[in-house]
Amino acid sequence: MSTRRKFLGSATAFGATALLGGTQAASADKGNPGPDSTALELRARNAIFAVDTDTQKNYDALRAELVKQLGPVIVVQNDDRGGLYTLIHNGEQESLHPVSEIFELAKSIAHAPLGIYSIIAPYLSRQIPSLPSSAYLDQHDVDMVAFRGPGTKDWVSPLQAFGTTLTTARQQLHHAHMPQELKASSAQILNGALGFINKSVQRGSFDMKSFENFTGGLNDAIGTNVRYATQAQIEGVEDLMKRWRDKVGKEEWPGLYIVVLSIWTTSAPNQNSIIVKQFMNPAKADSHLIDLPTAQLPGDPVFVALDNLARIVQDNVAAEMVFPVDRKRADALKGPEDLLAQEILHQLACPYQSQTAAKKAVGAAS
Repeated sequence: MSTRRKFLGSATAFGATALLGGTQAASADKGNPGPDSTALELRARNAIFAVDTDTQKNYDALRAELVKQLGPVIVVQNDDRGGLYTLIHNGEQESLHPVSEIFELAKSIAHAPLGIYSIIAPYLSRQIPSLPSSAYLDQHDVDMVAFRGPGTKDWVSPLQAFGTTLTTARQQLHHAHMPQELKASSAQILNGALGFINKSVQRGSFDMKSFENFTGGLNDAIGTNVRYATQAQIEGVEDLMKRWRDKVGKEEWPGLYIVVLSIWTTSAPNQNSIIVKQFMNPAKADSHLIDLPTAQLPGDPVFVALDNLARIVQDNVAAEMVFPVDRKRADALKGPEDLLAQEILHQLACPYQSQTAAKKAVGAAS
């Protein structure tokens, strides 16, 4: 059986004449009374492919128009400031960052150990020492992260440069007007980070053990910073959601969709999703709160959110109309599940059935 690629490749060889039906006439001139079976099959398959091409075109046209009808919608793009929030309602948009700077300040300093790790990780030894966390480390992951190994001192200069950044932050800490408890925990984190950097540079070496000794002693201080960041985020988002709920009104608010865009590593669950869900209609929250993981945060989060939401909304209706008597297929079309997923699982669980179906397909095509 020829593949689709072979058929499309054959089109070039036959040329436009074959595609337009000229093959039969050419064959007749040569005394061949029958049509060219390969050209006929090519034409037939291209006609079938056109069904899906036109379906996609019409589907995209519907989505483009539906985007203009969506509302009320709240789009949340997670970022270093606690989230950029946008309300789309009655053809208008309002965007702002509702979270106070305490969130960013607390997280910024809590990230200091991660900043050091990002510099030294390539120069670690690939031999995992006996540490409390060793059982959770994957040797292959370590091998890939420690791609340079400990045989060079190229880490010294970038580590010292980061130390300069930390020193400046430590010197300016008391001018930031942070709560006293947060200022104390932040000072402890910065002091510990600078201590690790200074010792490592003086010795000309470091390892997993020395790094874990440094970070293990900061667990409580980091926990304090996380608590302050969390409190700032909850307060800011809750105040905004209450204001927007009053703005949208009681009649329209139950139909609200919220799309939360985040990097995959922070998407399940995402902190913003947890906070906003409590303001949604409980009967619709599970279907109307959309967590949308992305590889990179998009430059236009509102467009990406609405484009994806339009797919979801039109599929919700299509599912019931296309599969009115098949609940499983309808639910698959309505959700993130691929429509072929259940059948693939079924055939993988029963290889004999899959092989039988494949033989039947081959026999029908020959």
